[in-house]
Amino acid sequence: MAHPTQPPHVVVHPPALDGSRRVTAGDETLGIATHLDDVVEILRLADLDTIEVEESDLVEWQGGGPDDWPGLSEHHEPPGAG
Repeated sequence: MAHPTQPPHVVVHPPALDGSRRVTAGDETLGIATHLDDVVEILRLADLDTIEVEESDLVEWQGGGPDDWPGLSEHHEPPGAG
């Protein structure tokens, strides 16, 4: 049986078509991330900021690791820009 104060298992799901990734803890969706910093902020808002996002065994990265955000570009411009 797990210790009651142990943080939940967090899953960063595979990228959607737009490159965003859903972040869940158990059956609860915590948020949608478009960058590693978003994952850190989502966990902070869920009071899970003690988890080391890139290195913890509590975070499962599906469909690519913390550096994989396909579909999103560093040079992405908002619609109508340019």
